[in-house]
Amino acid sequence: MPHSASDEDRSFRSDFEGGRVTPAEFDHRAHVRLAYVYLTEGDDDGAAGAMRDALLRFLERNRIDAAKYHETLTRSWILAVRHFMERTPAAPSADAFIAANPVLLDSRIMLTHYSASLLFSPEARTRFVEPDLEAIPRHGP
Repeated sequence: MPHSASDEDRSFRSDFEGGRVTPAEFDHRAHVRLAYVYLTEGDDDGAAGAMRDALLRFLERNRIDAAKYHETLTRSWILAVRHFMERTPAAPSADAFIAANPVLLDSRIMLTHYSASLLFSPEARTRFVEPDLEAIPRHGP
């Protein structure tokens, strides 16, 4: 049985895409939840594209400077969530998945893969750059 999103997860995705989630509600855990939902629906590239599109619309809708969007962090978190999906038993929801993988709630985890100077560089913000400290495991084709 593969990982799956619950009805509540799909409703959260719909609410996020529909502008019914506020910036105050969209914390790191919500980012991980949204990544998980997109990954239950498709491959890494599709999930990264859906996440990028949803985040950019969220920024625009909330009149937040689009420069806040960070391509490397977005794709890296997609890869991290996929990695944990591949190494843990299938979960019936994002809540169950996150409960089984609480390390994903540490927003600083990417600093084990990237130096701060690379991760927070203008280049990393605008396009995906590979880690310079430790590779993020890749799964699938």
